[in-house]
Amino acid sequence: MSKGTINVSVENIFPLIKKFLYSDHEIFLRELVSNATDATLKLKHLTNIGEVSVKYGTPKIEIKIDQEGKKLHIIDQGLGMTADEVQKYINEVAFSGAEEFLDKYKDKIDDSGIIGHFGLGFYSAFMVAEKVEIITKSFKDEPAAHWTCDGSPQYTLEASDKTERGTEIILHIAEDSTEFLEESRITTLLNKYNKFMPIPIKFGTKEENDETHEPKTTTDKDGKETTEPQRKVTVDNIINNPTPAWTKQPSELEDPDYKSFYRELYPMQFEEPLFNIHLNVDYPFNLTGILYFPKMGNDMNMQKDKIQLYQNQVFVTDNVEGIVPEFLTMLRGVIDSPDIPLNVSRSYLQADGAVKKISSYITKKVADKMKSLFNSNREDFEAKWNDIKIVIEYGMLSEDKFFEKSDAFALYPSVDGTYYTYEELYNKIKANQTDKDDKLVILYASNKDEQHSYIEAAKTKGYEVLLLDSPIVSHLIQKLESEKENTSFVRVDSDHVDNLIKKDEATVSKLSEEDKTSLETILKEIVPSEKFMVQLEAMDSNSAPFMITQPEFMRRMKEMQQTGGGGGMFGMGNMPEMHNLIVNTNSELVSEILNTKTKKKQERLITQSLDLAQLSQGLLKGEALTNFINRSYEMIK
Repeated sequence: MSKGTINVSVENIFPLIKKFLYSDHEIFLRELVSNATDATLKLKHLTNIGEVSVKYGTPKIEIKIDQEGKKLHIIDQGLGMTADEVQKYINEVAFSGAEEFLDKYKDKIDDSGIIGHFGLGFYSAFMVAEKVEIITKSFKDEPAAHWTCDGSPQYTLEASDKTERGTEIILHIAEDSTEFLEESRITTLLNKYNKFMPIPIKFGTKEENDETHEPKTTTDKDGKETTEPQRKVTVDNIINNPTPAWTKQPSELEDPDYKSFYRELYPMQFEEPLFNIHLNVDYPFNLTGILYFPKMGNDMNMQKDKIQLYQNQVFVTDNVEGIVPEFLTMLRGVIDSPDIPLNVSRSYLQADGAVKKISSYITKKVADKMKSLFNSNREDFEAKWNDIKIVIEYGMLSEDKFFEKSDAFALYPSVDGTYYTYEELYNKIKANQTDKDDKLVILYASNKDEQHSYIEAAKTKGYEVLLLDSPIVSHLIQKLESEKENTSFVRVDSDHVDNLIKKDEATVSKLSEEDKTSLETILKEIVPSEKFMVQLEAMDSNSAPFMITQPEFMRRMKEMQQTGGGGGMFGMGNMPEMHNLIVNTNSELVSEILNTKTKKKQERLITQSLDLAQLSQGLLKGEALTNFINRSYEMIK
């Protein structure tokens, strides 16, 4: 037996590990299972390239709990270590065996899948254990070794009678960490961190039907049949899927495979995903994964952090900010890359050029997939548009490269349910919806029911009206106006129809300038100036006498501020809701208001007309609505 002091550069590394190195103690199991996986994969690669003559077989990793002895065992059937290797890889803490292995065999191994990058991973065991033992037998013909350390820099190293190849780590769990002796806690951790590890992980046993045994059916003298119960067998409880869908080539998978994997990732999610995108790149970095579009609608508050980040099939984090562009964080799925630079605890990304490249690649891949889906089955793409538009529109706003590609698949639906690409829309409306200043005016509504009368007025002019109802539409049209030359978006209720797209011809007013001045004076006495700006307009005599609109710029700035950014710089958060009251000077009712001799009747006509205009915009509420209803009943008695 030999004794010694672990070669560390501080007097005692263990308090440092426990306090500072890892923020979450539970990851010790991830680290130890990762090391066991490495040891197994190393053996596999060495046997594949003929470096060793031992039989690889079908190794697994086993986790065992000894509650009585307060011990947790992690057992592998990998390479194992000699006493010299224990001295080198365990006692010389800063050395990483995985990095040396990769460097030695880099010319012979194309894709090793070796996980370990941190020599300190093993020492995370001391976060939960008061003593740790290693019993290990190398694949080489050398004696087994038994290493013991109680959390101080001192250790013992002696021979062991272990005969089977591989390594067993025994953690003597500390009093403050006995939760890790509970089966449910270990099951939860294995499912969280090791659910897709590349080597089968056994945790206990379970009973299954014996498929090799056909139950017998017998018939008694009365002709009654009886079938014996299905025979049960005890099998290893393998808790992981070593070959998840993202590790396979897209050509190996069909649509049901992708949906099945989605249910495996999110067992409590009952709705099917709309699309999936299989990521598979090996240059200039390695990255695989599958992203899913869930059904979203107009919900900007969808739970994010549903994309899981793995490093060689080891779960790292579900906070993928930086790797995945922000607009895609509403998606779900898996990204796996050995090239993602992580700090020592594997939980946080390092700022790195490779991360930006990965983010750009994912953006491009999503845009290409959207274009492909649109081209291959436009009808299906249109049917799903309302459930994916939030992601697409957010991407158009936040990623310039995505915006450039979006012309190929971004859709602009009309209130009648026709879907246009921007080019199709432009060709459809340019003749009729270009104003006198040669600017293309795109009309849109945000609510078909609330803006029905305005939509119908626009339709009578032959105008196409889009339905743009996502919560970020104000930001989006601002972006489109800045990118699309000589184009403006105008909501149909922002002005009366003749002013939405101003042409050369103007409607002549029936009222003289003197009459207009008198009318304006009468209106301003009754219409509350803090709510409405009175605006006299000559319109068709059949148009509504009173119409309420909200100026496009003001309304848009307020909407942009409500969904973040935009209007804040204009200080509009506290501004009162101001609307225009457009009064049609060619309406018979307006003429009657002007010519009525009694003030009382004038006031009644104006108040009733204003209330009707407010009612059509959903602005009549509370006491004003009650008064309107009572007054209307009096009028029809």
